[in-house]
Formats: sequence, C-alpha cells, structure tokens
Amino acid sequence: MKDINSREDIEFLMRSFYRDAFKNASIGDFFTKIAKINLEEHLPQITDFWEQQLFRKGNYKKDVLQIHKNLNDKKNFESVHFKTWLSIFNKTVDQNFQGEKADIIKTRALSIATVMQLKTQ
Repeated sequence: MKDINSREDIEFLMRSFYRDAFKNASIGDFFTKIAKINLEEHLPQITDFWEQQLFRKGNYKKDVLQIHKNLNDKKNFESVHFKTWLSIFNKTVDQNFQGEKADIIKTRALSIATVMQLKTQ
C-alpha cells in the first residue's frame, strides 16, 4: 500500500471518507441535512485544507473552527460525533494508505477533532 503523495490522493481519500460519513447514522445528518454539503462543490475546498495540512501548500483560507461553531449552533456536536468522525476518517486512511503522510493526516485529524470538541462544547 502506498503513502499519501499528492493532491489526487487526498481527493480520493476525501471522496471515500465522505461516502461513508454521509451514510453514517450518527453523523450523516450533519453533512447532508445541517451543512447540506454538495460533495462536488465541497471536495476542492476540503482537499485544499488537507493539502495545506500535509504538504504546506494549497489555497485554503477559511476559518474552519468558525464554520464548525456555526454548524454546532444548528445542532450540537456531542462527543460521540467526534469519535465517529475520527473512526471513519482513520478507517478510510488505513484502508487506502500507509506511511508517514498517512500517519500525519491521522494525527492532525485527532488534533483537529480534539480542538473542535473543546471549542464547540
């Protein structure tokens, strides 16, 4: 299995992650009914975000924390939601990639989930 080496790898990872997250009974509604994400519109943005996290390049300029605070105002995030998000994220990474960047993206996801949970509760 290869490591995450490119923007295309990140896009593949995000498409795979959202496919599972949208269907999840615990967190799916956050994506489909609360945020009303159109995956084809969201994919370039979320790919920019993770490209910046992994490769220190990309055009992501949004305040990711504020975006999630706004979502939390519509429906409260609970601990189980963060655990579920992280579980699906890590599973998606592990099923498709292994290596230094795969480990880094999982570590960053844990950090992000932890900060989000602290700042939205």
